[in-house]
Amino acid sequence: MKGVSGSGRDAEAVAAFLLDSDIIIDALNHRRGRRELLRDLTLQNHVLGCCSVNVTEVCSGMLPAEEGRTGQLLAGLVCYEVTRPIAWQAGLWRREYLRRGRTLSLADVTIAAVALAHGLTLVTNNVKDYPMPDIRLLVPPANN
Repeated sequence: MKGVSGSGRDAEAVAAFLLDSDIIIDALNHRRGRRELLRDLTLQNHVLGCCSVNVTEVCSGMLPAEEGRTGQLLAGLVCYEVTRPIAWQAGLWRREYLRRGRTLSLADVTIAAVALAHGLTLVTNNVKDYPMPDIRLLVPPANN
């Protein structure tokens, strides 16, 4: 996407991304090239975000020695709130997919609803967790 900067030169348009918990955890653990992915997106001036569900998931699995760097990474992300309309959408999706015989986690439908509400592209390793057609996904290649 191209935009026009104040100087009259073309500039890359800034995109906003919601990071799935698996991407954050991989970045913290230096796995699959996710730390480099986040660095590259940041250097391109893209907005990186999370929501309260991500914070809960990430913090629940961290070791005490990891609190500092985990807190630092999360503090550098825009934190999108889970509002009543977002929770409503998440509940509708969960109900819809349960009726189809597919169980989606409360965390995943909530993260997806945050992405939809804010027009964010969801960065994830787990495409199967987000079957909603309205969700834009970015699935980065696995770099070992």
